[in-house]
Amino acid sequence: MKLKMVAFLSLSATTFYSQANECGKVTIADMNWNSATVMANVDKFILENGYGCDAELIPGDTMPTGTSMIEKGQPDVAPELWSNSLKDALDKGVAEKRLRYAGKSLVDGGEEGFWVPSYLVKQYPEIATIAGVKKHAKLFEHPEDPDQAAFYSCPAGWNCQISAGNLFRALGLEDSGFTIVDPGSSAGLSGAIAKAYEREEAWFGYYWAPTAVLGKYQMVKVDFGSGVDEAEFVSCTTQADCESPKPTMYPPSPVHTITTEEFASRAPQAYEYFTKRGFTNADMNQLLAWMEDNQADGEEAMYHFLENYPQVWQTWVPQEIADKVKQAL
Repeated sequence: MKLKMVAFLSLSATTFYSQANECGKVTIADMNWNSATVMANVDKFILENGYGCDAELIPGDTMPTGTSMIEKGQPDVAPELWSNSLKDALDKGVAEKRLRYAGKSLVDGGEEGFWVPSYLVKQYPEIATIAGVKKHAKLFEHPEDPDQAAFYSCPAGWNCQISAGNLFRALGLEDSGFTIVDPGSSAGLSGAIAKAYEREEAWFGYYWAPTAVLGKYQMVKVDFGSGVDEAEFVSCTTQADCESPKPTMYPPSPVHTITTEEFASRAPQAYEYFTKRGFTNADMNQLLAWMEDNQADGEEAMYHFLENYPQVWQTWVPQEIADKVKQAL
């Protein structure tokens, strides 16, 4: 009788535990840019093979996905949401117990800045600072005017064109002989970096991470010597009508994994994975460069990541989950 009772209690506890951690069907937003589609595919594979979830990728984009999660509770997971763009709505969703900020999907945040090639810094270490860039302005030849130095800005129409233009003024770059070059497009900007790098020429301009370009080419972010003044950045640097901009480094853009409250409550173990899963910009830059070089999609990049970066992803899950994922690979 005692043995039967122990067995019954043990079975009841197991049943209760598995019900408490029932993952079931999980919908994951597959956003239309490379870093997000890699994350979505990695999440799908780990949830299916490690946690026994029935995971499905559905097309997504920042605003519609965030709005749908708040209003309809679907999808269950947005792997990479640049949360500044709809922060008020997300915070309201959390306050109303509809959503959770699970963790930072890009642990360094989205990174912006003015960059120079690393080989140039090896030659002139002071070029890692804005004072050094200004001192050596003549190195940065303008493609059309030999008497001017070139600063490559954001393409016209992008939000970052405003911040880059205001910082150009705040740092007094025109007084040092620099002129703004509009690259015309994202491809024009990345092409300018690639061309300079292949010829080992000087280059100075705006760029952001994580990107394939910063995975392929070693670039150094120029230190303005100002630190980050977030209030200045929000109230003036990013505003088209900013009259007297002051120097500030770009603050990192928070990039979160968002889940619905329903999913987090229904599948606490799977939810815990999202609280630990995060990519550094250095790792993501390398992944994006690999994708570009191999013309790979999100699923192919997922296999490449899981097979070549076990030291990264195995820290996100318990050992028994990691073993299941390895076996599935």
